[in-house]
Amino acid sequence: MPAARATPPMINRLPPVRGRLTPGAALGPLTWFRTGGAAEVLFRPADVEDLAGFLGDLDPAVAVTVIGAGSNMIVRDGGIEGIVIRLPPAFARITVEADGIVAGGAALDLTVAETAADAGRDGLAFLSGIPGTIGGAVAMNAGAYGGETGAVTDWVELVTREGWCGRRDDIAFAYRRSDMPEGAIVTAARLLAPAGDPAAIAERMAAIRTAREATQPVRARTGGSTFKNPDQGPKAWELIDRAGCRGLTRGAAQVSEKHCNFLLNLGGATAADIEGLGEEVRRRVLAETGVMLEWEIRRIGRPLPGVSEAGR
Repeated sequence: MPAARATPPMINRLPPVRGRLTPGAALGPLTWFRTGGAAEVLFRPADVEDLAGFLGDLDPAVAVTVIGAGSNMIVRDGGIEGIVIRLPPAFARITVEADGIVAGGAALDLTVAETAADAGRDGLAFLSGIPGTIGGAVAMNAGAYGGETGAVTDWVELVTREGWCGRRDDIAFAYRRSDMPEGAIVTAARLLAPAGDPAAIAERMAAIRTAREATQPVRARTGGSTFKNPDQGPKAWELIDRAGCRGLTRGAAQVSEKHCNFLLNLGGATAADIEGLGEEVRRRVLAETGVMLEWEIRRIGRPLPGVSEAGR
């Protein structure tokens, strides 16, 4: 009998693009934890039209995963099947308007906050305390220091899996989530930012920077805030502390001693170490307080063979 014909690699079965398609791209270096597996194919689109055309022509059965700055995520050690999309610098442009800021989906939250402050635009200082990009901040309604992204969002430009590209001004937001269409990618957003007192804005930015440096492990390999705060009662860090998890380790992963709602890669930690440590924290908090903490950090991809998704 003739030998079975091998299935061609995925990259040879993908729609043509003007951007860059990279098979087997390492994702660990793209995450703040600096660990994790590879993408089957990593796509960096040239522009919005390139992204929309690619998604519109892509086989609907092929999985698509979007990553931003890699801050609030764990990429499991077995990597990610299908297409991983990361918006390049062409999607990071920022434009100052009379009463707002238009930011590309890849623009860093901190950069948007600093641009607004330099232009004397008020209401966006809280973004300087959120690691990540505007695309991710809108999608998950990220918040900090008394502000939430959804509260200042005017409109959002989206590209969907069907290749549709357009603006929506009717996105509904709730705590750490939005009702964006499944699989939609934020390519730009307009944020409300009226004119304000430059001195007061600079003072607010400085206060947030000081507070972050004093209370958070900002220079460590971390994914930011790990668990959502419960709707009522003590905050997540208080529950973790009460359960005796401050400084807890698993392999080379550690619960931060400075702020125990942060997990750290001390150097050489696997994604399984980090996720497994998080699951151990959840178990201990539940046993001690009766509260089951909910992950805020995204955990994506496959564990290595023989390793569960909980990292064990």
